[in-house]
Amino acid sequence: MPDTTPDPSTVLPALPALSAQAERLIELGVHEIAGLSADEIRAFAAEAEAGADGHGGLLAVHPDRAPASALAPLLRRDGKPGFVVVDMPDVDEFTPCALELPDAPLYVVTGIDRGDHMANWSPDEALPALTKEDRTPLVLTEGVHWVLQQPEALERNLCFMTIGSRLRKPNGTLDARTPAIWISNGTGRDGRERRNAPKVGWCWWNNRHTWLGFASATGRRG
Repeated sequence: MPDTTPDPSTVLPALPALSAQAERLIELGVHEIAGLSADEIRAFAAEAEAGADGHGGLLAVHPDRAPASALAPLLRRDGKPGFVVVDMPDVDEFTPCALELPDAPLYVVTGIDRGDHMANWSPDEALPALTKEDRTPLVLTEGVHWVLQQPEALERNLCFMTIGSRLRKPNGTLDARTPAIWISNGTGRDGRERRNAPKVGWCWWNNRHTWLGFASATGRRG
């Protein structure tokens, strides 16, 4: 198994203040997708900031209100919009698995890490390691929210999986696909025009990829 020591060179700057994140979501029209008013998002962010004791986090909209299919096109890189791969038409059916999101339209995700030190691990290897560290894997929409607020969280050869989202089949078993967010090379069905665009796709549960870490957090608060 690869070395688990985090590389300090990949540490990202702090996220913007929650109030600034609220304005970003409003600018993108996420409040309208979620059926919320701009004032509701601003008020939640202000209250969350006041109760955070100096500790920020990521402002997230519950996936029931703003699904991945609606958020992904809002991503931008090199002026190109994000997209969901064509062989993932069921992207919104990948729901939180073995974790609970706050029962609220808006919540805050704390202590986010891209999991670069787990690059070249499989999801099957990464999940128990995260659990042992008392960390919770991000769900797909949280990963998209992160890149919306902090585009530099997505780098060439330093992208991430969001294994908190899984698709459960009708027979009760879990689909072997696991969601990830990375950067398109403009090959295959992506199309050359999408080269360098942010991409929501999937990888197999037991496969390893040298360029994919495992995004996680310390917790969530409503």
